[in-house]
Amino acid sequence: MSVNYRIAQIQDSEEIYQFAEDKLRLDLKQAPKDSQSLHFEMNEMDFMMKIWESRFRKEALEHYLKLGWSFLAYEQQGEKEILKGFFLGQPFLFFEGQTQTLWVELIMAVDYKIEAELTEIAYKLSRDKHFQKVILPSSVTTLHYEKSLPFQKWSNDYVWLKTTK
Repeated sequence: MSVNYRIAQIQDSEEIYQFAEDKLRLDLKQAPKDSQSLHFEMNEMDFMMKIWESRFRKEALEHYLKLGWSFLAYEQQGEKEILKGFFLGQPFLFFEGQTQTLWVELIMAVDYKIEAELTEIAYKLSRDKHFQKVILPSSVTTLHYEKSLPFQKWSNDYVWLKTTK
């Protein structure tokens, strides 16, 4: 499998939404039945509530994709791109005393390797564009990277990486 990466466009919105919805449905089906996060059999209304609480709602995708700081991972199959993952990002200006910070709201992929590569893209993009910091979901700290990244805890849900030398 050869995975390619590119900037996500507004016209990718529906495909990203469908990918994220399918992954959420699969993750909920695979959750242990005694798990604290799933005490009941998921019906369609419950699932729609999970979608409403998600970070990939359609209005969120519209917001993030217009900005040009989100990326897709895809596999080329003939003329067709098959989505394998994505991250949603946006710049913050003058946040916590930093001139430019990249906020990554969500990283989602078919496997951990692609999640790690998307994380590295967010980090490298921030360095290349001279951002001082990138804020990421804390789940990225458990992934395997080619080179170790100097994650620093920001909160229980997020970590950050200093991107300036």
